[in-house]
Amino acid sequence: MNKIEQALSRATDTKALELGPGAVGKAADMFKRLFPGKKAVIVAQTPTWEAAGKEVYRILDEAGIRQEEPFIFTDEGMHAEWVYIEQLDALLSKTDAIAVAVGSGVVNDLTKLSSFHNSRRYMIVGTAASMDGYTAFGASITKDGNKQTFSCTAPLGAIFDSAVAAKAPYALSASGYADLMAKIPAGADWIFAHEVCGETLDDFAFSLVQDGLSEALSDPAGVRAGDEKKVRQLAAGLLLSGFAMQAFQSSRPASGAEHQFSHLWDMEHLTVNGNTNSHGVQVGIGTLASTAFYELLFETHVEDLDVDKCVAAWKTWEETEADIRRIFNNEEKFVTRGLAETKPKYVDKDGLRTQLETFKAKWPDLKPQLQERILPFDEVRERLRLVGAPYEPEHIGLTRERLRESFVKNQYMRARLSVVDMAVRCCWLDEWLDRLFGKGGRWEI
Repeated sequence: MNKIEQALSRATDTKALELGPGAVGKAADMFKRLFPGKKAVIVAQTPTWEAAGKEVYRILDEAGIRQEEPFIFTDEGMHAEWVYIEQLDALLSKTDAIAVAVGSGVVNDLTKLSSFHNSRRYMIVGTAASMDGYTAFGASITKDGNKQTFSCTAPLGAIFDSAVAAKAPYALSASGYADLMAKIPAGADWIFAHEVCGETLDDFAFSLVQDGLSEALSDPAGVRAGDEKKVRQLAAGLLLSGFAMQAFQSSRPASGAEHQFSHLWDMEHLTVNGNTNSHGVQVGIGTLASTAFYELLFETHVEDLDVDKCVAAWKTWEETEADIRRIFNNEEKFVTRGLAETKPKYVDKDGLRTQLETFKAKWPDLKPQLQERILPFDEVRERLRLVGAPYEPEHIGLTRERLRESFVKNQYMRARLSVVDMAVRCCWLDEWLDRLFGKGGRWEI
């Protein structure tokens, strides 16, 4: 049984997957198997309708599957925003048709949540290896100016035609590549949280994401050039990440501090030249940030950590809450999130002492385990460059001063321990930031 078969056997939501060149041709067979006797309605954007939607419509039609008129979003540069959920909800509420999403992140998330709202499953035909959300539970939608993850069921069936994806604009594959590379520090963060804080680490979900990363990330230049085999390998890695999130019922297998940077920048409405960044490219810069902190950690003499000093400096929850309000200038959406996400991982002084003593005791064995996983900063940067993704903060509209501030804010974005949290707990944060942004640092200001 290969990895995808294993993933399907454990997946809670998705029961069928076709991956490879020509996979679109199996759309009718999958639909009939999963939704016997049902009517279909294709949901697409104008570019994805041209890339594969027309073909899917023809295939379903020739197979005798009844269809509503295709629903095609025509707004240029659209993102997964609530106004489009309302439009799709209005359509699905008037029909019992099963949505067949044809597209990538935006179309998939919109269709996923709207289908859930209308108490039915859906099917996805992916058109670009641009993100890991095809087979993931939950949908990331911007509502009231805040990008939020809404709980909803993953697709019942997924088709990914790698020949179609290989022809997609290279920026889409670059985004997916950066999103997949983020799994490297995300995996290290999960190990860290497991070893130091006792957080549950699911071996199956962990291996689904991590075991194939080396192969899937092996040829960034080939991915950029549209090599079908390399795009297929990238897509497999992304799909497996989605399955891991299904199996674990959490994004933890695929998300660490690097994603927390992106969540922050989403909330801050980070743009470059007036355009919103894709999820993957922001996560790529977040991966560089996490990697930089891991390299500093590896250079640090953890055996000399003064636990008593760290415990004495540790703030009470009331002081921490005051910090959150101050750092985010009492802006409600940030304070609300910061308090909700920080409280679950907060520990008192005794709890901190236990964590730090555990950290020191386990570090001799933990260090080589993490070093084996983390790619060197310069290699991460070069791979991002080769695949055509942003590799400097300025490329995504982020000044170096703002990136430095993002490290401080990062710890409040998710209720998960990460390398950034450990830097805070060990009183290393300011020193490390001075090294990264000071003279001769990675991002000298």
